Amino acid sequence: MPTDVSMTHTQAVHRLKDIQDELTRLKAKSENGSLTPEDETYWDELFSESGDLDEHRKRLEREAEAERVKIRVEAASSRSGLKIERGSDKGELDRDILDPDSIEDRRFKNPWDLSEMRTFNRTPDEVGQELRSRALSAVEQMPGMNQRRREGATKIIEEFDDSKGTISRLALFTSTPAYLRAFAKSARGLQHTLTADEQDSYTRAMSLTDAAGGFLVPFQLDPGVIITSDGSRNDIRQVARQVVATGDIWNGVSAGATAFSWDAEASTVSDDASTFVQPTITIHKGAGFIPISIEAAMDEANVATEVGRLLVFGKETLEAQAFATGTGSGQPFGIVTALAGSASEINAAADDTFAIGDVYTLQGALPARYRADATWLANNAIYNLIRRFDTQGGAGLWTTLGNDRPQQLLGRNALEAEGMDSTVTVAGAVSNFILIFGDFSNYVIADRIGMTVEFIPHLFDATIAGTARPTGQRGWYAYFRVGADSVNDAGFRLLDVPSAA
Repeated sequence: MPTDVSMTHTQAVHRLKDIQDELTRLKAKSENGSLTPEDETYWDELFSESGDLDEHRKRLEREAEAERVKIRVEAASSRSGLKIERGSDKGELDRDILDPDSIEDRRFKNPWDLSEMRTFNRTPDEVGQELRSRALSAVEQMPGMNQRRREGATKIIEEFDDSKGTISRLALFTSTPAYLRAFAKSARGLQHTLTADEQDSYTRAMSLTDAAGGFLVPFQLDPGVIITSDGSRNDIRQVARQVVATGDIWNGVSAGATAFSWDAEASTVSDDASTFVQPTITIHKGAGFIPISIEAAMDEANVATEVGRLLVFGKETLEAQAFATGTGSGQPFGIVTALAGSASEINAAADDTFAIGDVYTLQGALPARYRADATWLANNAIYNLIRRFDTQGGAGLWTTLGNDRPQQLLGRNALEAEGMDSTVTVAGAVSNFILIFGDFSNYVIADRIGMTVEFIPHLFDATIAGTARPTGQRGWYAYFRVGADSVNDAGFRLLDVPSAA
């Protein structure tokens, strides 16, 4: 069939994959001797189409590369040598998103134009599928994205979107160039300058949330997307299972290992069925406030990017403590809280004393099926205690003073959690939960993509009695939702060094 010259780059790549699958199927028929004359004709058509499609793909890529060079040259000339990297998260994002739309928007069909969608006589699943296809196409075209974020955003849409396309709709509504411009203007307090298309994009995006005001953070700046793709300074996030929730509660499914048995010949198989359970994780709200002086907001050339980075930092700082020792009441369950008092808790050999034997005991207490993928977690001060177990260079020597903390302990990664106990308290009858060893894929972090930011045009000083004068500052009030909990305590072991009463 002739190549559709209006086909996007993504569509061309997907079609090439389909052709590859069909050719593989026909090849298998040929090897079995069952290839018909119709199949041979079909083979020739597919092979010819693949060549045309590949040329079409290359042409689109060459056109985009040439246009990018042209845009950069024009930008450098008009801005006295100022270099702009479109699609980068390194500075100048505000200048990028306030400029006319990038060449990708002209090269491909506009994935954000949902007026092109046909909804009549289509099932919700079919509409959701088109929304996902459009969102994936939009990810390739979004300004302000680097390659790692594109990969992270693609993963979120492909793995966690529901059948109705809830996440895809959010991605489409909050990533358009018009919405980015509206957000950048709002970050400077210039909401009154929004154009008609920017106002329309804002109204459409806010229809997705119950929030009474503010802006949903643009999809490409959302901390949930950034943390998923760019990594996290929060060590627990690095090893935990991260999922995306689309409701107030995340529902999972877990089961123990199937209990196989030895059965005699021609005998009825025994009941070896697994017991399935449905763990749930409640989503909680976290919030923060970012103040900035009016002068700084006026002088900063890249406010939108800086606000995005501050949101990520604030979110991670709040979460780091909660993922370690969160109570589960109004906040996520921390891994220590989830394991304390369970069968996974192991006591040290002696009260008030943390010794090298406790490390081996904890490691040996974890079943082998979890030990292969297990990770250590402790406060850095506890790791320093472990380093001092052996100062003579014997079998228990972890490392010398001149070296940094080793990346591994007993062959498994050693990660840090500042929220965990840093000392062994010996006064009073208390527990000291100082060390965890386990497979953190059994600790689930459920994020709700879609942080909301509300711009506060003036902050007031209420500390002086009878006055409420402006402080010369503005601010952003941001809130997000996340939950976390252990879904299988058996995958962990928690060391408690109890103090004597």
